[in-house]
Amino acid sequence: MFIIKIIILLIIFSTSSFIGILISKKYSNRVKDLKEIKASLNVFLTKIKFTYEPIPEIFKEIAKNTTSNISTIFENASSQMKEKQAGQAWIDAIEQSSTELSKEDKNILKGMSKLLGKTSIEGQISEIELTQNFLSKQIEKAEQEKLKNEKLYRTLGMTIGLAIVILLL
Repeated sequence: MFIIKIIILLIIFSTSSFIGILISKKYSNRVKDLKEIKASLNVFLTKIKFTYEPIPEIFKEIAKNTTSNISTIFENASSQMKEKQAGQAWIDAIEQSSTELSKEDKNILKGMSKLLGKTSIEGQISEIELTQNFLSKQIEKAEQEKLKNEKLYRTLGMTIGLAIVILLL
């Protein structure tokens, strides 16, 4: 009976710690996603400036060269551009994404859709650069939140698990 109780208490502690680690991972994943989107937009900017490729082609290429979370945004946008305008396809792809981006991050990315495929190359370039500047600020905020909250949630998960174990002893 005592061994079963110890096993159950270990499971409770492990589960609580694991939940704390999962929550803390969201902060580091957000920073990673923001940095990857910024790098992808830099590739997009370069391709628009120098190759004059169509936007869906550029998005397909970016999707091939990025990780799964971010690549799905570009892949979905590229495939939706067959039926929709570029701006609307971009918005829909961001909405459907399963990233750790906050609402504010997504709104910044959606802002790029206003001129996407509608204006001259110079207008699109300036809109991408503006979005990159906003993303730089978001990356700074996300890194500050990560430093503040990542360790907090790990410790909180373990502390709550330990408290439950102590109460059940």
